[in-house]
Amino acid sequence: MVSCPNCDATIDVDEEDLDEGDPISCDECGASLSVVSVDPLELESDEDESDDEDDDADDLDEDEEEEDEEDEDEDDEDW
Repeated sequence: MVSCPNCDATIDVDEEDLDEGDPISCDECGASLSVVSVDPLELESDEDESDDEDDDADDLDEDEEEEDEEDEDEDDEDW
């Protein structure tokens, strides 16, 4: 048995049938989870991954905006 990383509820699964990357859902909170490790059995919330991806995309957007502003400043200096 393993606990849900979101609500700590016990999830009853047959650990022998699981492989890394397998999707699982928590019956208590309904969270979408995936198997990160099978020995020991470790689960990760799929919502955490999408949040991280969104954060990475936001970081890239901010970097691009800063580069654009720097390019504009350089163009102004040429005149």
